[in-house]
Amino acid sequence: MATEEKLERMRHSTAHIMAEAVQFLFPEAKFGIGPPIENGFYYDFDLPRPLTPEDLTIIENKMREIITADLPFTREEMSKEAAHRLFATQPYKLELISELPDTTVTIYKQGSFTDLCRGPHMASTSGVQVFKLTHIAGAYWRGDEKRPMLQRIYGVAFDSQAGLDDYLACQAEAAKRDHRKLGKELDLFSIHDEIGPGLICWHPKGAVIRQIVEDFWKAEHIKRGYDIVYTPHIAKLDLWKTSGHWEFYRDYLYSPVEVEGQEYLIRPMNCLGHILIFKSRTRSYRNLPLRYAELGTVYRYERTGVLYGLARVRGFTQDDAHIFCRPDQTESEVTEVLRLAQFMLSTFGFNDYELLLSTRPEKYAGTLQMWEEATESLKRVLEKLDLPYNIDPGEGVFYGPKIDVKLRDALGHTWQGPTIQVDFNLPLRFDVCYIGEDGSEHNVIMIHRTVLGSMERFLACLIEHYGGAFPIWLSPVQAVIIPIADRHINYAHEIENELKEEGIRLQVDDRPERMNLKIREAQLEKVPYMLIVGDKEITSSGVSLRLRSSEDVGLESLLQVKNRIKAAIEDKS
Repeated sequence: MATEEKLERMRHSTAHIMAEAVQFLFPEAKFGIGPPIENGFYYDFDLPRPLTPEDLTIIENKMREIITADLPFTREEMSKEAAHRLFATQPYKLELISELPDTTVTIYKQGSFTDLCRGPHMASTSGVQVFKLTHIAGAYWRGDEKRPMLQRIYGVAFDSQAGLDDYLACQAEAAKRDHRKLGKELDLFSIHDEIGPGLICWHPKGAVIRQIVEDFWKAEHIKRGYDIVYTPHIAKLDLWKTSGHWEFYRDYLYSPVEVEGQEYLIRPMNCLGHILIFKSRTRSYRNLPLRYAELGTVYRYERTGVLYGLARVRGFTQDDAHIFCRPDQTESEVTEVLRLAQFMLSTFGFNDYELLLSTRPEKYAGTLQMWEEATESLKRVLEKLDLPYNIDPGEGVFYGPKIDVKLRDALGHTWQGPTIQVDFNLPLRFDVCYIGEDGSEHNVIMIHRTVLGSMERFLACLIEHYGGAFPIWLSPVQAVIIPIADRHINYAHEIENELKEEGIRLQVDDRPERMNLKIREAQLEKVPYMLIVGDKEITSSGVSLRLRSSEDVGLESLLQVKNRIKAAIEDKS
């Protein structure tokens, strides 16, 4: 049996062992589902009281008893009627049985526990080797917020203690890098109940990083022939009905507001404003392609349960652009977007990513022929660039197929990054045309694309990738000058003025605190350089340089330090 298949069976079996342990502790428990997942498993329970972290230890101990007992997993097939009788006191299982298309179902038993399950499992409970229960979370039954809230217990399982130890070490490092934790510690952003969940306040230091990213983004787009545009944050509801967004995405849109008898919608996308700019005058085939770019803030109603720091929010700014081109230009434009995305990602330190080609979803606009042509076009680009990719079936947007880029950060966690979408729907709905060489009107091909994603999610990814220790060019404070005593403060400010003229972002820490405390706090704040000044430094017209890594470089001239910092900034290192 392949290792991955064996691990999946083991993790699935561990979920059942956990369910048996919970049943022993809570005989009246109602059971939801318990599948294997990456690295582990979970099971959903309806219990008479909320679980506590202490309960996990008790459940783990009971699980070890079950594993030691070496109980066989046995499979049985029965009619749906018999299954209804067997699970008569289990409403969630009854619901699942009723929805199964077959006339028979399979169950698995081990010890005192019986579950509705397709399997497969290990031969017996002793096949489970190393596991740990990690945490408890709430989960709506079937993911529906109108259904009961169940208690979900998560766990991990491995085939060796070393595997578990490596996983736990990685999780500990991930906890240190959590952008929500570092965002608070480094004073980058905050979220306030008074404003609302999923809505971000950027603090000065976080705003500096975002501004650097946005300025770099704009400069690179202008170099590549994009025009920067700005469009309104609200528009008449009829516009969104014409586009199809109201029909396909209504559950994720905020409710319309009435203004002077007209219904307006706060925008969930930027594309419609760009379409209307294009349509504001007649366009010739000679004008194409036209590339409109906008750092446009949009708003979507995400349920509270899925909001997550900067990574999942209700208000976010997309690094958005829309390309209007002729059919014969589509592949070359998609090619250039992919090259730009690769350049942007590598500049920010991301060289590990996965490409997915997302195909036609169940609900879609346009014809099958349109979808096939657009999908084949994206395939040809990926293959021409020799980029490995996987098919993501049914995950295209309603108006066309797309290429998604999933970034991997320093810990191997995956983030949604650039996306490139071919759209033949909106040009038809809005009659977006150009005058061809034949003097007739032809519908444009519209390419929706981002090369970073949203600013919020990308900043979350940056924070966790670097653990808050940003490259010098992105650091909100690039250096701190630390005078040893009050008599050195004037010299510290002289250095500050000189370096600020070079565009270096720095501060003077002239608080009446010990030098070692100031150095330690600067390191905790992930400041790249600490410039210490005292009598020796004043005499030599230099500074003593320390790095956030704790390396003590020693005495350098001010010119040396200036050149060192400027070179690091220019190299984006």
